Amino acid sequence: MNREIYIAARYLTQPVTGVQRYGIELSKAIKKLNNRYNIDFIAPYNIIHDDVAKYLNVKKIGNLRGHLWDQISLLKFLKSKGDPLVVNFSNTLPIFYENKIVTIHDVINLKYPVSRRYRKYYELVLPIMLSHSKRIITVSEFSKEEISSYFGIDKNKIEVIYNGVNEKFKPKKIKNKEKYILGVSSIAQHKNFISLAEAFLKLNTKDVKLYIVGGINEKVFGKESIKIFNNLRNNENVRLFGRVTDDKLIELYSNALCFVFPSLYEGFGIPPLEAQSCGCPVLLSNIPVFYEIYGDSALYFDPLNPDDIASKIEEILYNEDLREILIQKGRENVKKYKWINSAKKFLNVLDKVVQDG
Repeated sequence: MNREIYIAARYLTQPVTGVQRYGIELSKAIKKLNNRYNIDFIAPYNIIHDDVAKYLNVKKIGNLRGHLWDQISLLKFLKSKGDPLVVNFSNTLPIFYENKIVTIHDVINLKYPVSRRYRKYYELVLPIMLSHSKRIITVSEFSKEEISSYFGIDKNKIEVIYNGVNEKFKPKKIKNKEKYILGVSSIAQHKNFISLAEAFLKLNTKDVKLYIVGGINEKVFGKESIKIFNNLRNNENVRLFGRVTDDKLIELYSNALCFVFPSLYEGFGIPPLEAQSCGCPVLLSNIPVFYEIYGDSALYFDPLNPDDIASKIEEILYNEDLREILIQKGRENVKKYKWINSAKKFLNVLDKVVQDG
């Protein structure tokens, strides 16, 4: 049966981090694969990813933005269309609207909130929104357990749809490159880049640099964190890139000695997958979700122990055999995570919701 289904694409109004990457790539794969539902993409007026919006044929609705768009403009539009099924891949949806599928990547806003007010908002809104949903999508079995535990949601209501990696992420070698260790992330407190910085300063090498890609938000960091980064800015062996294009990111992944991801908490963690796709050996925090996604294709460390991080980095730097093993295992691991497979799983979730009525 053909049904009209809307995907709320507010992620197209936001700079790309893991959540927006999920929304963009999964939407593109659905657009390519879908042949059994009428799926339309809708978004606020302030879209910044125009090429993606054009490909998805996005319809702009309302004159609001942010959470107000979710709760007012989007709700008004859905009511005018007779309460059709609506799906999000990031952000929120109208709280009390029943005919929806909600994607929650993790419970980071409860564990590491930006502020007390932010945490309180999610404590109030999320339980209501989840209870008024047909299905819940998340990005890992770890997050499924977290969501079920935090909100008392039946696990049968939660569907896991993994991230993938864009096919353009592949090795791109350049000549005369510097030797460097790479860290990539939206830099927030739980990303724990401070431990990576401290570990780098402990390394017994002078000819290796540290490259860090991602915005530095001083409102998120404490004074000690900012002091460390200010010291790094004055270190000739450290380069802080801020945000970069995907093409530049691919180049950085491809030519790094290793990629280090010291996060304390993730729902999935896309950057290590991108690094593996570019032939870069990966070092990860020893947190449960990384074992689920990366298995034995990475080298693990205690994220709260800079000495352990430094030790594992040196192990990679001075053990060429280990580097090659991790590169090969990384290439095999990446094969498990394709956006087209995620799109197939999403369409199967739609089938379940439509059959349930």
